[in-house]
Amino acid sequence: MLGEVIATSQRRKGIKPRGRSITSWQSKYIYSALFADGLCGLAADALAAQLRFTYPGYRAITYLAVTLTMPLLWLGAVAMSGGYDSRFIGVGSDEFRKVFNAGVTLTATVAIICYAVKFDLARGYVAIVLPTATVLNLVARFWLRKRLHVRRSTGACVQRVIAIGHADSVTGLITELGRDSYHGLTVVAACLTDEPDSRELAGVPVYGGIEETTQAVRHFDADSVAVLACPELTSVRLRELAWELEDRGTEIYVAPALLDVAGPRTTIRPIAGLPLLHVDHPELSGGRQVLKTLVDRASAVAAILLLSLVFMAIAIVIKLGDGGPVFFKQLRVGQNGQGFLVWKFRTMVVDAEQRQHLLAIENEGNGVLFKNRKDPRITKAGTWLRRYSLDELPQLFNVLLGDMSLVGPRPALPQETARYGRHMLRRLAVKPGITGLWQVSGRSDLSITDSVRLDVRYVENWSLILDLQIIWKTVRAILSGSGAY
Repeated sequence: MLGEVIATSQRRKGIKPRGRSITSWQSKYIYSALFADGLCGLAADALAAQLRFTYPGYRAITYLAVTLTMPLLWLGAVAMSGGYDSRFIGVGSDEFRKVFNAGVTLTATVAIICYAVKFDLARGYVAIVLPTATVLNLVARFWLRKRLHVRRSTGACVQRVIAIGHADSVTGLITELGRDSYHGLTVVAACLTDEPDSRELAGVPVYGGIEETTQAVRHFDADSVAVLACPELTSVRLRELAWELEDRGTEIYVAPALLDVAGPRTTIRPIAGLPLLHVDHPELSGGRQVLKTLVDRASAVAAILLLSLVFMAIAIVIKLGDGGPVFFKQLRVGQNGQGFLVWKFRTMVVDAEQRQHLLAIENEGNGVLFKNRKDPRITKAGTWLRRYSLDELPQLFNVLLGDMSLVGPRPALPQETARYGRHMLRRLAVKPGITGLWQVSGRSDLSITDSVRLDVRYVENWSLILDLQIIWKTVRAILSGSGAY
């Protein structure tokens, strides 16, 4: 029964259960998800039955049947929504979206069927059981996902990947996947289109050219192949490669020649028999940006009011420390290149900027920004203010004034933007933010290249959902104090 549910979900998504299409750890994860989903359905059902059907006169037999059937319907709805598709295990928010869609779809389906057959099912029961099952299931999937990420950080539960492409592209992929192990992909070998300088690339062995991909998959027992954008691999050769890997059930990932463009902006449109990739323009103006501004300013007002006592406490600690000013102001470059003064709580000695040239040799920053883990200019209070990013709180006033947003690219220094090329200038198309992808991806540990790349990625793929995800990850990064100095 359990295997049939999994197989049905896989067939609906076009995945044939042959060979190595589902590995042992993936099967275990799907079985765990089925078990957790069933428990959530039972718990929600029991709660709804207890709250709704304990009054005299209700039809016990009818509702007993409904109560016993609803958890099975819930499992079926999650399966039909693709909740057991191995391609989305532990990746992004797709898994959560499918569970949420299952809740919405099942609610609508039950309501329509009851209306069509004139079955008098209590609306209170439906209003309790399905939302509760959805919420409980989202929490359960979050827990499963975090447990999977922990295992992946130790090298378990990962897919072994053969990377195909130019040396620099393959190096970038190896570095990216190595930094973010939670993706569950690890490059075990490379097949290059150009002649390598050595038999190793970023710590990964180079097996040979693209014609030797199939042999590399067998030699390294790879689960998947990542094809990076390269003109040498034609559509005909790519199709032949897919045929060669078909019997093993080896998955193929193809990276389009697009820089930092996320899935929601792309759709496949079949035109004249060709699967063309349609790319939407990023929404940098219009109603959604107006909504973002309203949310920013309302949130800034609320945060300032709620944190007013914290502001006063920090100000007193800084003032008592050395008697210097509480705030630090610095010129930064905002949207469309407009300058503004960014506000922070002062974490260094008063003459910190005059002393910086004396410490230039000890710079641990990303090239433009000066960073030093043991900077002697940082005050005692400044150490813990920086660790938990409390020094950034006055930037809420910048948000209130309209100079900044809660989420956006890092506010750049004038000397930094003076060195920007055309690609880097893209990050100035939106307001800078108190937090952003740069903060939840390493903070001060990032190079200037990685920081700018993440900022450009944010500009290209902005959405309200992405903002909420970044805020959530920012809270976790601040509490852990990772990458802050």
